[in-house]
Order: sequence, then structure tokens, then C-alpha cells
Amino acid sequence: MAPSAVSVEANDVSHLPLKLDGAQNGSNGNTKHVEDVEMMESQDKTQFVLRSYRCLIADLCQQFNMGHPGSAMGMAAIGVSLWKYAMKYSPKNAEFFNRDRFVLSNGHACLFQYTFLHLVGYKNMTFEQLASYHSDRWDSYCPGHPEIEHEGIEVTTGPLGQGIANAVGLAMATKHLGAVYNKPGFEMVNNMTWVTIGDACLQEGVGMESIQLAGHWRLDNLRVIYDNNQITCDGSVDICMAEDVNMKMRASGFEVLEVEDGNYDVESIVKALVAARANKEKPTFINIKTTIGVGSQNENKAAVHGAPLGKDDVASIKKNYGMDVDKTLEVSQEVYDFFREAVPRGEKLEKDWNDLLSNYSKEHPELAADFKKRMNGEMLDDWTKYIPKKEDLPTAPTPSRKSAGAVCNPLAQNIGNFMVGTADLTPSVNMAWKGKVDFQNPDLRTACGINGDYAGRYIHWGIREHAMASVSNGMAAFRKGAILPVTSSFFMFYIYAAPGVRMGALQSLQVIHIATHDSIGTGEDGPTHQPIELAALYRAMPNFLYIRPCDGEEAAGAFMAAVAAKDTPSMISVARQDTEQFPQYSRREGVQKGGYVFLDEPDADVTLIGVGAEMAFAVGTAKVLRERHGVKARVVSMPCQRLFEQQPIEYRREVLQTRSRAPRVVIEAYSVNGWERYADAGFSMHSFGHSLPRSYVYGRFNFDNEKIAAKIKPLLDEVKKDGVGILRGEFRDLNTDYVRDVFHSAFGASHVAS
Repeated sequence: MAPSAVSVEANDVSHLPLKLDGAQNGSNGNTKHVEDVEMMESQDKTQFVLRSYRCLIADLCQQFNMGHPGSAMGMAAIGVSLWKYAMKYSPKNAEFFNRDRFVLSNGHACLFQYTFLHLVGYKNMTFEQLASYHSDRWDSYCPGHPEIEHEGIEVTTGPLGQGIANAVGLAMATKHLGAVYNKPGFEMVNNMTWVTIGDACLQEGVGMESIQLAGHWRLDNLRVIYDNNQITCDGSVDICMAEDVNMKMRASGFEVLEVEDGNYDVESIVKALVAARANKEKPTFINIKTTIGVGSQNENKAAVHGAPLGKDDVASIKKNYGMDVDKTLEVSQEVYDFFREAVPRGEKLEKDWNDLLSNYSKEHPELAADFKKRMNGEMLDDWTKYIPKKEDLPTAPTPSRKSAGAVCNPLAQNIGNFMVGTADLTPSVNMAWKGKVDFQNPDLRTACGINGDYAGRYIHWGIREHAMASVSNGMAAFRKGAILPVTSSFFMFYIYAAPGVRMGALQSLQVIHIATHDSIGTGEDGPTHQPIELAALYRAMPNFLYIRPCDGEEAAGAFMAAVAAKDTPSMISVARQDTEQFPQYSRREGVQKGGYVFLDEPDADVTLIGVGAEMAFAVGTAKVLRERHGVKARVVSMPCQRLFEQQPIEYRREVLQTRSRAPRVVIEAYSVNGWERYADAGFSMHSFGHSLPRSYVYGRFNFDNEKIAAKIKPLLDEVKKDGVGILRGEFRDLNTDYVRDVFHSAFGASHVAS
């Protein structure tokens, strides 16, 4: 069936190589219904291009006997409609600021994107590079899923559902920047975000979380193109899904258009895309029915999803399409000519926009100066002057989540690059600043009275941690540095967000995650909310800073490190409960080095490594060891292992005293994994937490200065007798007694004995 309710505003399609006729008055008197599309290429030429493209995809997968041909072949007409007719972009300048963004959420179909980038003339996507797909070339621009580092690729996609979430973030960035900088006659930021999805992206939770947000915010610059082939790896979609997708999308706040023949009917697809661009009320979902692996002997079967077609099938496709069976990887000049008008069209788009920017700079010089900073990825002001000074920080016990808020709030209040949000925990995470305005659909009027507009910079993500992280990646990717997203939730819930956090690290996207309630000291909420093992994941994650400050001064240092890390996401991990302040010991400069000497002691018998909320136990234990046992202990703070690893080796050796004969013991109420690199022994956790008032829960797991000292003293006696070498390579867990007690109470003495 043809698209329904299709109307376009004439000025929305001026950049297109089309002429739209069949004018009729719409309800507002200035719309045109899309009935006839003139100036499109002839049907014969278009179908020749589709056949040529599909043969090329088959060859590219067959040459190294690897790849995903099915969806790329099925989406051929979608690609022609997008890159030939619908999208605004400039092949000679992939970074043109106001370009339309395209995201391939079904990233396994990467050849779809690579091939069109080559055909329209992106300079880096040469034919040699295109042919390197699945080759052994280290410098290939055609990895097995799209990667952000390569020209024309906006975000890295692969894990299904991430791309649609990123696309929502890109659309949010457009809405926000447009609301801040656009003025009458100067639409400086008005680009569209186009995203293709498959059946799988609609099944992934993060996909639907993001779709809900896009519909709620009425992101009318988001166009979701559904490659509806009804096939996944296991077979047909109906083995696991029976819902009415169109109804679900309408219920989520999307306009829904349909194209019945997505294999060959380019004209109907173009009409739908042009109509989608013209929709100024809500995001659009375009349901395009395609056939996976169309033209193959196994079309419409799961077999063509992720495996080459085989030589016989490739030959059969070419024969049926009237192509030369003996020619491989062939692109005719006619196909290139079909697409290459995109180059001058893109150059004109750029020139017109640059001329507009020039005039904008004259009419609105101060606003234009800020806008250019954002375009260059620069902060709008010197952020360092908004970090609280040490003397302005509290000295009485204070929750480190409150300390984090005291540092972040003035940054967000004064610097427009910051967009801060939470997954429905505003009262708990302390990230809302006085006078904040919410990012919100300006026409929304909530029952609770919390409203806003697209210029707002505080985001209510709802209970959607995964989307919060993944959509934030999209905002950060719009132009690196233009927007610095800050997310916040309980640390335990960042296990829900972990895939999105990981994708941010993989793409070198700067997002700061504030993880509160980060210890067993959370107390009464119990083990469901008490993270034990999660720090090990984030400390192990490449290109990621997990920073766990102990007090307000260290929280200041944590933010300084995170804001300065332009190509690295960070997580600042803070506690719900009061944490002791150490103004005489803690240093923000030390945090930026990852670790530093917190409390020194010449010729110490032991080095205690303290971290975050448990720093009080390291300092307290050092005191007990000195007063009760005559043991000299020095204390090291190590809030960030990765930053510490970046320091010169001599600095690290000096901090840890690796050449001394004194052992090192880490004290942290987390799983000990990873500390073996720095310590000889650890006082840590070996079970999940427990539901107790926060004043009791630490004691339940032996986190008590006297008990810790009592475990360390025999270790030191052993080292004094036999030398520290007995510990090297034999990490000691010092806090194991409570594990026996836990099992005894849970299973009984006979079970423990067995």
C-alpha cells in the first residue's frame, strides 16, 4: 500500500533533486500532498542500479567467504531513496555540521552503508577500501560492523538496539542546539536523523526504551526506517513475536507510514521519506516491507542473514538479473553517474549554510561566537573556575553523593555544554541545580507541574538506565565536545546501563556517569542495591575511568579528571551514607594521578590502600595498628586504577613503595578482583551484602578498625619472620570469617562441614 496521510511543506524539500506536484491545500493552507514525484530517474535506470548493487553485495561477501549479505540486499531500494533523494549531506565533507545524521542500527548490514558511501563519493571509501570488507587488512575502513572512526559513520553499531538509542540522542542534540541557537531567518541547526532498524532492534529492551523517550519528547526530526523482512537468525520472527508493531509505534507517539513493496518501489519509499521529513509534530516510523536476500535462491530465509550465498547462488543471481556471470565486483559508470550528483549538491548545501552562518554572525555576534565554540567542541567558559575550592568544602561527615552534587551543580548551572539527567532519582543523586530547566517537549504539561522546553538541560530519563547511557552516547557523538552528557543513578543500576557505557568507551565518547549508593553502606535497601562486583567490571573496561573518591576534595578531583578526559567516558562512584572528610590528607591533584600518598609514615611496616567510602577504615586501622600493636602504617588513596597506570613508573613505585619489604593491603568492601596487581593482601567482600541499617551493615561483614587490624597484625608477623617474598604471587584474602558465618546461618552447620 502507498503511504497514508503524506504531506510535505515545499521549503522542506528544496535541497532534493525532486519536483513534487499535485498541490492541494492542507488544513493549514500551506502543505502539498505527495502524489507525483518528478525528476526522479527512469524506472529502467533505477532497477538497473538495484540489480547492480545487489550483485556487488553478493560478490563482496563471497570473495572472502564471510559477511552478512541478506539485509543489505533487501534494503537496496531504501538506500537508493536515502542517499539519492532524501538525505542532506556532503560527500566531500563528512563533518558538515548541519548534515543529516544516518545510523545503521541493524549494524550487521554494514555493507549497505559502506557501499552507498562509496557510490555517492565519500573520499575515503574508495573501491579498494570497499573491497577490503572482511579482508585481513588492518587499515580497512569496512569492519564487520560500522565504527565511528571511519568517515561517514556517525556512531558504532553492532549490539542491536544501540543504534536506535544513539539516533534518539542525535535527534535530541539537534533539538537542543536548535532551541538555543536558531533565530528567525537563521535555522542554524535543523538536520534530520535517519535510522534503519530491523526486527531485532524492536525486540531489544534498549530499543523500546529509546523509542518511548523519542515519542514522549516528540522528536519530529527523528525518522525510523523499519527494514521489515520478518527474519532473524533463528528463523521467522513469528517464533518469538506476535505484536502489532504499527500499533505499538503509534501508542509510543510516532506517526506511522507504510510501504508495501520495499524491494523495488523506490518512488513510494521516496514519497514516504519526504513526507516524514515534513512532519513537524512527532517522530516518524516508516514500515517498509522487504525480502531478506532478495534475488537469492534462499531469499526470505534465515540462511542469507549471516553467511555468504555460495558461488552457484551468486552466479544464479547475476544470470537472473541479466548481468555478466564472469565479472566480479563490477560497478559500471552508469551506476556511478546515478549517484555522483550528490557531490555538487552537497557542496551547495555547505555553501548555503556557511553563507547563512556568516550572516548569522553579523546579526547575532555573541550567540554566533558561542555557537562556533560548540561547533569546535569547546567549552563555553573556563570550567575550572567553577570547581569549589578546598576551603569551601565541608569538614564534617558528608555523603559523597552530596559532595559530587556540590561539584557538578555549578558546572552544569554555568556551562551550557552540560546536559545532566537521572533515571528517576532526582531526590537521591543530588544532580539538579537551582534554576535548572528540563529538556522537554514544550507543549507538554505534566500533572506534577515539572515542565520545560528543548533548550532545557536537565533530563528526566524515567526508569530507563540502559537508554539513558546509550542515548547519551548519541548526544555526545553529534559533535564531540558540543554536548557533555552527565547521567546519574544508583551504582547497582549501572549494571542495567553497562552495555551503553561500554559502547561509549569503545567510541571514545565523553559521557560522565554519576553512580551513587555505591557500597554496602547503602544499608536497609539490602543486597539488591549494594554493589559488590560491579567496580571490577568498570575498572576492567578499556578506555574508561572508574573513579571512587573518598570525600569532597577527592570528588572535586574526580570531576576535574572526568571533564578533562575529552576522549574517555568516566564514572564517579559515590556513597549514600555520611563519609568522613579528610581535609588534612585528601588532595584533588592526587586524584587526577589516580593514586597518591594519603598518610605517610617513614619506614612503615605496612601500606594500607584505602578507597572511596572505605577510606575511613584504612585511616582508622592505621591508628589502631599504631596504638594497639606498635605497627607503623602508611595509607595510600587509589580512587582510579586507570589514571594511576598512566603515571610514570617511578611515581607508581614511590606511591606503593614497591621496593620496600613492607606488604600492601587493600581495604574495600567490594570483590577483590583486580587489586592483586597492587596489593599483597586484601580485606574485602566475598558475598553479596545484607539488609541492615547502614550503621550495622559494615560490622556484619567485619569492616571494623579493630577487626581489620587484628587480621593484618598476624600477616605482618609472618612477613617479619619469613620475608615479604612469601606473599608475592600468593594474594591473601583476610576477610573470610564472615563467609563461613553467612553459609552457616543460611544452610546449617552440617552443610558447612561437608
